[in-house]
Amino acid sequence: MSPSVETPHTLEYRMEKPPLPNDDYMAVTPETQLGSLAGEDSQEGVVEPPARDGWDSKVEYFLAQVGFSVGLGNVWRFPYLCHQNGGGAFLLLYVLLMILVGIPLFFLELAAGQSIRQGSIGVWKHISPKLAGIGYSSCVVCFFVALYYNVIIGWSLFYLGNSFQYPLPWQECPEHGNITVKECVASGATTYFWFRKALNITDSINEMGEFNLVITCCLLAAWTIVCLGMFKGIKSSAKVMYFSSVFPYVVLLCFLIRGLMLEGAAEGIKYMFYPKLEIWGEVQVWRQAATQVFFALGLGFGSVIAYSSYNPRSNNCHRDALTVSTINFLTSVLATLVVFAVLGFRAREVAMRCVTHNLEKLSEQFSVGPLDRDLLPVFNISDPSLEVLEAYREWFNVHGAKVPGNLTDCSLENVMNKGVEGTGLAFIAFTEAMTLFPGSPFWSALFFLMLLNLGLSTMFGTMEGILTPLTDNFKVLKRHKTILTVCSCIIGFLIGMLFTQRCGNYFVMMFDDYSATLPLIIVVVFECFSVSWVYGADRFLDDIEKMLHWRPPVVYKYLWKYVCLLAMLGLLGASLLKMCFKRPTYTAWNRETASEVTLDYPDWALGVLAVLIIFATLPVPLGYIHSTLRNRARRNSIGSGLGTDMGGVYTKCSTVECDTPVAALLDEHLERNRIPKDSSLPLGEENLRLLPQREGAEDIEDSTSV
Repeated sequence: MSPSVETPHTLEYRMEKPPLPNDDYMAVTPETQLGSLAGEDSQEGVVEPPARDGWDSKVEYFLAQVGFSVGLGNVWRFPYLCHQNGGGAFLLLYVLLMILVGIPLFFLELAAGQSIRQGSIGVWKHISPKLAGIGYSSCVVCFFVALYYNVIIGWSLFYLGNSFQYPLPWQECPEHGNITVKECVASGATTYFWFRKALNITDSINEMGEFNLVITCCLLAAWTIVCLGMFKGIKSSAKVMYFSSVFPYVVLLCFLIRGLMLEGAAEGIKYMFYPKLEIWGEVQVWRQAATQVFFALGLGFGSVIAYSSYNPRSNNCHRDALTVSTINFLTSVLATLVVFAVLGFRAREVAMRCVTHNLEKLSEQFSVGPLDRDLLPVFNISDPSLEVLEAYREWFNVHGAKVPGNLTDCSLENVMNKGVEGTGLAFIAFTEAMTLFPGSPFWSALFFLMLLNLGLSTMFGTMEGILTPLTDNFKVLKRHKTILTVCSCIIGFLIGMLFTQRCGNYFVMMFDDYSATLPLIIVVVFECFSVSWVYGADRFLDDIEKMLHWRPPVVYKYLWKYVCLLAMLGLLGASLLKMCFKRPTYTAWNRETASEVTLDYPDWALGVLAVLIIFATLPVPLGYIHSTLRNRARRNSIGSGLGTDMGGVYTKCSTVECDTPVAALLDEHLERNRIPKDSSLPLGEENLRLLPQREGAEDIEDSTSV
């Protein structure tokens, strides 16, 4: 990388890897130096200035990454997908996509953040200023997610506060004037409490309703906790991670041990793992598995990049990628075991109540009119074992149609097939199952405290994905990071009050389904394309080799360039087709029928969806256009102000000491960064790009040799 003089009049700098054509000035700082800015030999002696915060220990960083990636989706989304899409077959498909797509992209983000030591905006701006919009899109999506995610934390706080009483308030239906509420009788106590007491929900998204004061206060408490946790950046949030990242595993293990001791748990787990390989032929299953891998690792949010940017450059980010991804998957499996063990117990209780109810109806039929005694079941209904349930099903299949009274088939499978996800799993199905536990308030408090910590650890990462890029790129915000944190939380609470109206749950579903999915997929497509094709996969691997002092397997090059990129493009296409050919719908609660119904979003809501998606993706093209126009304006300015020699930029010289703009800029660069003039700084084009700019002589990107 040292210069060589080819002729007496021309000095040419040869480089091993030519840099990308930067359009904007980027000052040389410890945060923006990529591994390729210095030779491998000179890099070993470079000491990083303590200009950027860092983790106090590797444990803090590891807990932060695990806490961000392991969130509520592992508990209430993954079990549902596994249940609905073939059980064990879905697990195999998930592992396949995790290996081929998830881990490579996760490693890419970790390596980029650790190497460049910037947030998402700075990372992509460093690769090329035209790509800065990718980072801004990540920030916008993080903000959208933070708005509704903290509402879920507020709901958890509400249920946690109501868990310290016996019996639990959702255990029995309320009575008005010695008459049980009709809506509760028709829907069930836990369902009634969720829709009517907690949310007091309207019948559709068109009916706004007033603010729910209790939920608004819970949302305020949630944002206050987040603000206090983020008050000093990673220095404060990392301490909270010691509890918020570890405690959920303690609770899951407690629930697993308790769940395996329940009747029906084995049937629930068996139902989960029974493989249905035929589902591999369905495009929808592949789309859902890829989406879950995508969100489980937190790709595209910028939080992974932000956390890794605080690492020392020598940290083994490849091992971190493998470890965090494995823990994430094992956590999903553990949560699924817990959920199906508990839901298997719940299904058994529901099925046994069904048998009891049907036999009471059968007894009434025999008391009213003469029926054939041979139709009477021969088993002992007082025996609560599963053998009675199987005996009833056998009797029903033979004699059920011959008996009047509209008897039903009380099947465990039918109950389990009524799969629930998201809030329905956490606040209805699982909550109902816990009312059947001895000491139900204890288990309820434990469960919702676990949800609270899962949500908080993810929220800390999401907020870091907003704050770190902004403070890295705007010095004013960096000097007032505490004020920025507090103001962000205040703004988040004020906008989040949209979700505390009576119709707020419908907006939560809207944001969850549409504000993040499509924009994040687009962001990751650009990330993958930028690194593997614009920057160059080989060049990126070279930088990682200089950073880690060993070269990652070459298979990553082909995974990034082809497998990951094609997979994300396929996921993007499938998501767009689904939105275009099927009108978006949401699940509403009908008060009259006391049941959930599926409704189409009204036209104004579709407009809101479009605005959310456009607003989140717009920074990508705007960043490209802004950089292009700015670069063109600079070229015109340079051409008119400096003459025509060498395109109006530099004049030829025979030695480095001659008085040219290049030499002057180099001297200024060495003086400003306190680098001795006799140092071994490479004088190639790669470093000339990073020289301090002067008005009228900023753009040096078009000179391939000097």
